[in-house]
Amino acid sequence: MNKSELIDAIASHADLNKAQAGAALDGMISAITDELSNGGSLTLVGFGTFSVKERAARTGRNPKTREPLEIPASKVPSFKAGKTLKDSVSGNGNSGNKSAGKSTAAKAPAAKKAAPAAAAAKKTK
Repeated sequence: MNKSELIDAIASHADLNKAQAGAALDGMISAITDELSNGGSLTLVGFGTFSVKERAARTGRNPKTREPLEIPASKVPSFKAGKTLKDSVSGNGNSGNKSAGKSTAAKAPAAKKAAPAAAAAKKTK
């Protein structure tokens, strides 16, 4: 999908004309770019997080001459996909099922509370 196809998709999903959808997309790209260029990050819950990562200086090699060369440290934009996006791409479709996460989380603290009681019982014997 290219930018014009994305604008068409936004226009049809949000009931906007193409000019409005294009302006909205340009505004979003501009806002993300501004935030990252100021060293910040932007989180869209369920979709993902845009951030800036620092890359350390390192020694590389010129592929043609095989001579070592220093590659300076740099800052690079990064994107980490959120759970909903990951589930949608992988085909799990369980992103809306919150009970699965709650049942495992509820069992973990109960197991932790039982362990100290069992240890105390062993000490008294």
